[in-house]
Amino acid sequence: MRTTLLRASLGLALLAGGLPVAQAQAADVQRGRQLFESRCGGCHSLDQNRVGPALGTVVGRPAGKQADFAYSPALSRATHGWTPEKLMAWLTDPEALVPGQAMGYRLAEADDRRDVVAFLQSLATGQPAR
Repeated sequence: MRTTLLRASLGLALLAGGLPVAQAQAADVQRGRQLFESRCGGCHSLDQNRVGPALGTVVGRPAGKQADFAYSPALSRATHGWTPEKLMAWLTDPEALVPGQAMGYRLAEADDRRDVVAFLQSLATGQPAR
């Protein structure tokens, strides 16, 4: 009985200890929406160009090619598409992805980048924010 109880306690402790790691790795679309509004919304909208281009349809779009926005020469020459991986790289360090680009902002925290990208991806897939 004591051994069974000890094993059960150990198992629960391991499980509880693993939950924050698993939760930290899962993207949070609703948090991504909030981060987009608070950190990106000053320059970007989902459906209108501002200082930066509209981003409601950015996932899957060719970089620097939206016809109704004046991109920097560097971004206009980009040859990649906006996949979730490229968006993560962009939000990590835009200059490393596209040298000479004009966006002087990045998201320092990996969790923030992951959640913003998950939000933008949810728009492309038609999945509502949770």
